[in-house]
Amino acid sequence: MRNLIFSLLALILLPAYMSGQVIKGKVLDSQGMAIPGTIVSATESRTSTDTDFDGNFQINAKVGETLKISMVGFEAVTIKATSTPMSIVLKESQDTALKEVVVIGYGTRKKIDNTSAITSIKAEEITKTKVLNASQAIQGKAAGVQVISSDLPGSTPSVVIRGLGTALGGRSPLYIVDGMPTDNINNINTNDITSYEILKDASSLAIYGTRAANGVIIITTKKGKGDKVSVEIESFTGTRSPLKKVKMANSAQYAAYSNVALGTNKFATNQPVNTDWFDEITRTGSYTQNNISISGASENVKYFFSAGNYQEKAILNGLDYSRTNFRNNNEYKISKKVTLNQNFSFTSANSSPKPLSAFTNAYKQAPIIPVYFSNGKYGVPFVDGAGVASPNGNSINNVGNPVAQLDFYDEQQRSITLQGGLKLDYDIIKGLKFTSQFNGEYYSWKQYNYDDTKNIWLAANPTRREQDYLSTSNVNLLTRGREQYFNWNLSNYLTYNKVFGNIHDIELTAGIETSVKGPREKLTIARKNVSPDSNYWSLYDSKEGRGVEYVGTVTSLYDVTFNESKLASYFGRFQYKLMDRYLLTGTIRRDGSSNFAKDYRWGTFPSLGLGWIMTKESFLKDIKGVDLIKLRGSWGKLGNQNVPLNNQAYASGLNSYLGGSILNEGTSITSQIDPSLTWEITEELSAGIDFELLGNRLKGTFDVYDKTTNNVILNVKPFPTSGIVVASPSHVGEVSNKGYEISLRWDDKITDKLSYWVGGNYSHNQNKLTGLKDVSLSQVIGGNLGNGIDTKLLYNNSVGQPLGSFYLYEYAGIDQSNGNMLYYTASGQKVTQDLLSATNDKKYSGSILPTSNYGVSVGVNYNNFDLSVDGYGTGGAKVYNGKKAQHFGGENIEASATNDYWSPTNTTSLNPKPFSTTPVASTYYMESGDFFRINNITLGYKLPLKEDQFISSCRLYINAINPFITQKFSGFSPELNGDGNPYGNQGVELDAYPALRSFVVGANLKF
Repeated sequence: MRNLIFSLLALILLPAYMSGQVIKGKVLDSQGMAIPGTIVSATESRTSTDTDFDGNFQINAKVGETLKISMVGFEAVTIKATSTPMSIVLKESQDTALKEVVVIGYGTRKKIDNTSAITSIKAEEITKTKVLNASQAIQGKAAGVQVISSDLPGSTPSVVIRGLGTALGGRSPLYIVDGMPTDNINNINTNDITSYEILKDASSLAIYGTRAANGVIIITTKKGKGDKVSVEIESFTGTRSPLKKVKMANSAQYAAYSNVALGTNKFATNQPVNTDWFDEITRTGSYTQNNISISGASENVKYFFSAGNYQEKAILNGLDYSRTNFRNNNEYKISKKVTLNQNFSFTSANSSPKPLSAFTNAYKQAPIIPVYFSNGKYGVPFVDGAGVASPNGNSINNVGNPVAQLDFYDEQQRSITLQGGLKLDYDIIKGLKFTSQFNGEYYSWKQYNYDDTKNIWLAANPTRREQDYLSTSNVNLLTRGREQYFNWNLSNYLTYNKVFGNIHDIELTAGIETSVKGPREKLTIARKNVSPDSNYWSLYDSKEGRGVEYVGTVTSLYDVTFNESKLASYFGRFQYKLMDRYLLTGTIRRDGSSNFAKDYRWGTFPSLGLGWIMTKESFLKDIKGVDLIKLRGSWGKLGNQNVPLNNQAYASGLNSYLGGSILNEGTSITSQIDPSLTWEITEELSAGIDFELLGNRLKGTFDVYDKTTNNVILNVKPFPTSGIVVASPSHVGEVSNKGYEISLRWDDKITDKLSYWVGGNYSHNQNKLTGLKDVSLSQVIGGNLGNGIDTKLLYNNSVGQPLGSFYLYEYAGIDQSNGNMLYYTASGQKVTQDLLSATNDKKYSGSILPTSNYGVSVGVNYNNFDLSVDGYGTGGAKVYNGKKAQHFGGENIEASATNDYWSPTNTTSLNPKPFSTTPVASTYYMESGDFFRINNITLGYKLPLKEDQFISSCRLYINAINPFITQKFSGFSPELNGDGNPYGNQGVELDAYPALRSFVVGANLKF
C-alpha cells in the first residue's frame, strides 16, 4: 500500500519536477570573462533569471527546453537546456556604444547608461607612447584635460581638468589606483594598466566629495584571465636628444657684440677658444625598459604577476634614473557568494639628480671661456689685457662653469613605494552585493648630497691657493635627508541592482569610508668636515656597541612631522533607467575632515545627472545612419580640502638658555586665524551630447560647462591698527572656468585586411578671477628670475585676469634715435626703463594657462602592419623667456641678436643696441606659448605565428616620440611645467629641462 501511495505521488509531482528542474550554467564573453546581469529566460516554463556577479545562473526549466540568453552589448543566443552545468559564450554586439563599460567610482556603468562626462582611455593607447608616467601618454587624448609634462626623468606632469580653480590650494587631481587614493602615479608601470578613466564633471566627481574639485583619475590595473597560463614580455631601447636647440653667439659674434655694448674694445676679435657650453654639459640620452607578466585563471583563482625595470641616462651629464616595479593581483573565489581580490605593488626608484641651473649657465656663459685652462684648472670668465680668456685676467661676468657645476654636484636619491589592498565581495542575495575594501600606501625616501666646499672654492678662481683657504671654514658639507609616510583607506558599501517589470532598471550604492593620511616625517641633517669616503659617513663603535656621536660636526638639523589628516565619509548613489532610454543619476557624499575646526569640518556634496537616449525613441529608432544620440545634463558641488592651513598665530622668543633653563623672552601674536576656514567649494553646470552615426563609424561627444569656485582662499592683510603683521588666509575670492569640449573619431574597415581611423579633440576654457570680497590682499609675487626681477602678481587688481597672469611693463619698441628700449607708462608715454614707476606702470599680460588644447590621431592597419600618429597642441598661453631676461652683464647672447641690432647705420632694426644692464620684466621677453607637436609615431609588424606555437605572438615596433614641433617660442620648449605652481616658475624658462626627441625600437612577445 505504501509503495502504491509513493507511486501515485510520483506521478502527480512528475510534471512539476519536469518543469521545475534547476538548470545551472555560466555566461562568458569571448575572452572567457564572466558577464554579470545577463538575462536568462525559459520560453516554455516562462521563468527568467539574471546571472550573478560571476556570470553564474540557476533557472527552473525543463531539460531540452529552449533558453534565451540576452545582454546589452552582446548578441542574443538561444540554446537547449541540459542537465549538466552549461557554459554559454556570448559574442559582442557590433553596437559599440552598448558594450563599453566605464569605471565611475565604487562601481562600473555601461557607457550608454552613463549621465556624466567621463573620458575612458584604452590600455593600448597608454602603452603606445614609451614614457615613464602614464599621464604623459594621455596628452592630447582627452578633451578638457591639459597635461604639462617634462622630460626630466622622474618628474610628475601637471594635469589640469577643465581649468584651474584655486590660486593657493592644491591643483592636482585625485588619483584612485585600484581603490587607493594617492597623490601621483610615478610608481606605476604603464604596462600594468588596463583602464584609465578621467572624471571631468560634477555629476561624476561628487562621489569623491572634498577631494574632487580638481578632477579624479581612476586607474585599474590588470587581472588574470583565460583558461591557461599566459606570459607576455616587452623590451625596448631608445635614444634621446633635445627637440630644439637655441643657437648662441660664437666667440667672434660675442666679442663684437660685447665690445659695442661696453663701448670699448675689451675683447679680441680673433678668439682662440670657441666653446659650445650646451654640448659640453649634454650627451645623447638613452633609456631601456624590460617588462614581463604572467597571468592566468582557474575555476576559483585568477592571478597576475608582473615585473618591470626602467633605466635612463639623461641628456644632462651625470643625471641617471632607474625604476623597478613588481605587481601581484590575485582573485580568489572562496565560495559561490564570496570573492576576495588582493593587489600588491612594490616600486624602487633611484636617481642621481643634477642642478638644472646648469642649462641656464650654459646658455649665459661666454663662448670665449674654455672648459679647462691649459694648466688643467676649470675655465672661469677671466679675460686678460689681450682680450682673451686667461686664468690671470679680470672677471667679465658672474656665471659659473657649468661643467664644473655638474662635476662637483654629488647627490643620490632612493625611494620605495608599497601599495596594496584587499577587496571582499559578498553576494548577500540576488542583486545585492556587499563590498569591503582596504588599501594602504607606504613611502620612504632617502637622500644625500656631498658638497666638496673647499675644492669648489678653489675651482671658482684659478688664482686661489689651498693655503689661502680659511682654516675656520668647512672643508666639505654632507647633507642627508629622509622622508616617510603611511596612508590607508577603508571603504564599505552595498550595491543593489534590480530590473522591475522589464522597464525599471535601478542600481543603488551606499557606503562609508575612512581615509587617513598618516603623519609625514621629514628629517634633514647637515654635517661638516666628513670623510670623503662614504663608507665612513656612519661609523659604528664596536667597543662601545653604539654609533659614533657627531654632535660637534652638525651644522643644521631640520626635523618636522606634518599633521595626520583624517577623512570620514558617507556616500550614496542612485542610478535609474526607465524603458532603456531615460536616465537619472543622483549622488551625495558627506565628508568630515580633521583639517578644519570642529564646527566647519563637515560638508555635503550632492550632484544630479540626467540622460535621454533619443535613438531609443520611435521617431529616431529606424533612421538609417543614426545609431546613437544621447543627451546629458548635470549639476553638482565639489570640494578642495588641500588648502593653506595650520598657520602659527604667534611668534615665540623661547630661544635662549640660562643655567640650563629656558629664558622666556616673551610671546607675541603675529597673525590672526579664521576659525571658519574650510574647503573651497566648486559648483558646476554641465551638458553634453554623445552620438554615433553611419554604422557606428563616426563617434563623437560635445560638452559645455560653467564651473565656479566661490570661496577661494587667499591671504588677507590685517587691519593696520591691529598690531598684527602677518597676512592670514580667508575665503575671499571667486574663480570661474567656462568652456566647451568636442571629440570626434572615424573608424572604417575597407577590406578584411585594411582598416583605418582618424580622430581629434578640441577644448576651450576661459579662466578668470571673477571677484574678491572687500579686503586688502597680501600680494603673491612670483616668477622670480633670480636677479631681483619678478614676473607675476596676484593682488586686488587681478580681478578679471586668469590665474597665474604675468605682470609686466609693456614694451614700446626702440628709440630710433639712439637704439634704447622704450616702455609704455600708465598714461601711454614711451620712456626708458629708468623712468618707469615700480607700482603704477605694470599691467597684466597673459597667463601660462592656455585657452585651448587639441589633439589629433590617425592610424591604419594593413595585414600585420600597424601605423599610428598622435599630435597635441595648445593655444592662448604665454611664456616668459627667463634665461634670456636674466641679464647682469657680460653674458652670452643668442646668435640672432648679433646679426641684426640697432646701430647708427641700421636704425630700423627690431633688436635694440647692445646693452650690458639688467632689463626690467617686460613684454619684450614674453612670447607665445602656442605649439603643435607630433607626440608619437608608431610603426609595428606582427609576425605571422600560429597560436599553438611556443611563441604565440610577436610584434616588432619602432617609435618616434616628439619627432617634430612647430612653436613660436624662441627658447628650448614652450611646455614649461617648472614647479607646477602658476605663481611659481611655471611658464618661465629658467633652469628648465629641454623637451626631448626619442627614437625607440622594441618587441612584444606572448607565450
